[in-house]
Order: sequence, then C-alpha cells, then structure tokens
Amino acid sequence: MIVTVDQDRCCGAGQCVRNAPEVFDQREEDGVVLLLDARPPAELRSAVEDAVASCPAGAIRVTDS
Repeated sequence: MIVTVDQDRCCGAGQCVRNAPEVFDQREEDGVVLLLDARPPAELRSAVEDAVASCPAGAIRVTDS
C-alpha cells in the first residue's frame, strides 16, 4: 500500500494521528498532517483505512503498490 496526503486539503482534525500514529503526525504550528511512512507495513492497513475514512477533509489516499 502507498499512502499519500494532500496538505492543502488538511483541516488539522487529527483523526489520522489517532487512528494510525505510526503513519501520521501533525505539524505543531498549524496541525496539518505529516506523513511519516508512505509505505507502511501490511499489518497497519486497517488503521490507515480507518484514518482515511475518518478524515473530514478527504486529505488522505491509499493505493495498492
């Protein structure tokens, strides 16, 4: 799986970090998403998919590698 984020769409809600803190973080100054791991291991797929589903701005995408 390949994870991408659109920082311009991010509203800083932090749901991604709650669901998959191994993959996402937030900038301290404005809360915008930071991608820590664009190719997380398969065992994190469920958590990443939860992050995608809970993102109110639709700023996260997952594609199969």
